[in-house]
Amino acid sequence: MTILADLRSRTHGWHRPSALAAATLGVAALLGLAALLVDQRTLAGAPIWAKPVKFAVSGALYFVTWSWLVSLLPRFRRTAGLLTNFLVVIFAAEYVLLVFQAARGHASHFNNATPQDTLIYDVMGKMIMGLWVATLVLTVLVMFTKVPGRATFWAVRTGAVLSLVGISLGILMTSPTAQQLAQWKTGTTPTVVGAHTVGLADGGPGLPLLGWSTVAGDLRIPHFVGMHALQALPLLAIGLAALAARFPRLRDDVVRARLVLLGAAGYAGLTALVTWQALRAQSIVHPDAATLGAFAVLAAAVGLGSWATVRVR
Repeated sequence: MTILADLRSRTHGWHRPSALAAATLGVAALLGLAALLVDQRTLAGAPIWAKPVKFAVSGALYFVTWSWLVSLLPRFRRTAGLLTNFLVVIFAAEYVLLVFQAARGHASHFNNATPQDTLIYDVMGKMIMGLWVATLVLTVLVMFTKVPGRATFWAVRTGAVLSLVGISLGILMTSPTAQQLAQWKTGTTPTVVGAHTVGLADGGPGLPLLGWSTVAGDLRIPHFVGMHALQALPLLAIGLAALAARFPRLRDDVVRARLVLLGAAGYAGLTALVTWQALRAQSIVHPDAATLGAFAVLAAAVGLGSWATVRVR
């Protein structure tokens, strides 16, 4: 059975609460886009409703993928279902707080401007910790998943592990900046603790909707890239399976598995590269020679490895 046939046969068995959460977040994303058109307010240079839209899209992808993965578990499915229910509740509560802050025109993250803002950020931080722990346990359970085909087997496992790494990279944004530490030393409590921009204050020029800084490093990029390995690598396996009808060499499951492993290695390298770039206060749109050179080496290694895998019999 191919991965495409397996997806079709298992759709009815997907974890329903997370599938419903994904659909609800899809609707929330559309409502957020409408709010972007109606409400022109900005916060730190970005549209006030951009963050709710981004979180809704990311959350929808996250839950639709876990809904499918839970359906694949041969054992511990009840435990995985309860954990996923917990994730749905945690994410829903965090999203409500995020929308509440957006409606007020207040930042939801790193905000210590008022006691209420501090409380909300503290609660959201604890929710993220709970989400991380539940995702860690689910990732361990995924290691027991029996998926037809070597390519899908490795896509699911490497995607889950890299996604957990990506979520973990979010911790880099919570450390106080040098300026914030300097404020503490003077006896002044900073109104903001933590930042996603490296090299400049948050709120400068950014990419449309995404908001990623175009003038400095941005730690949201490695967080985003790593987190969505959970979708990228299974999609790679699906794509290779779809191409097998046209390219006979890809009909060999071992070949597809090797290509997925190469893709996972390349994805891990890309996550490391954009993390390194952001920590050097370098914008994603203005890479220097070192970044371009590292990317060229990574692309060449994955490309040559893929060529060798397809060519060698």
